[in-house]
Amino acid sequence: MDEKVDYKKTFKHIYLPKTKPEIIDVPKMPYMMISGTGDPNGQEFSKATESLYSLSYAVKMSYKGKDVPDGYYEYTVFPLEGVWDLIDKSLSPQDKSNFKYTIMIRQPDFLTAELFAKFVEHVKVKKPNPYLEKVRFSEMTDGMSCQIMHLGSYDHEPESFSTMESFCEKNGYIRTSKIHREIYLSDPRKTDVMKLKTVLRFPVRLG
Repeated sequence: MDEKVDYKKTFKHIYLPKTKPEIIDVPKMPYMMISGTGDPNGQEFSKATESLYSLSYAVKMSYKGKDVPDGYYEYTVFPLEGVWDLIDKSLSPQDKSNFKYTIMIRQPDFLTAELFAKFVEHVKVKKPNPYLEKVRFSEMTDGMSCQIMHLGSYDHEPESFSTMESFCEKNGYIRTSKIHREIYLSDPRKTDVMKLKTVLRFPVRLG
């Protein structure tokens, strides 16, 4: 692959939707992922996220090492994503301690399961983190989905989900699960809350 892969350009249709709902068929993609429960503002979520980034950057920078992966190409590290659900469906979705999640970062096509295992061992030495043991490497697809670009606070996401559900109802689509995906295009530590950009997505089928 001659040109650098930048997800905002190469995969624009997946990562940069409009601020109006749209239907997309999401292909199968390789991810590093880790699952957990509880408030995403807590220490556990932070350490889990850190482990994903440590591994992802180790893969990206591997071209500087002795053993460059076969098929390596230059690329931009993909953004953090999360698939969210509730532990107890009877509780309010505003109760963050009731969250169940799998967070993940998409990986380049040249990464294999064997290489992944080697990177885990390498990062354990360079940047020890107990959550490295929990990271797994697998493919995942969302299939047919409705998505939108949500602007602003995470706490205002229900408004965007309502817009998406109305769009689906008007256009003959049915939401098939309350589980949803979020793709974080902004760093909340450095970005004004009103300027946060988050892709929201949930699975659908034709009614």
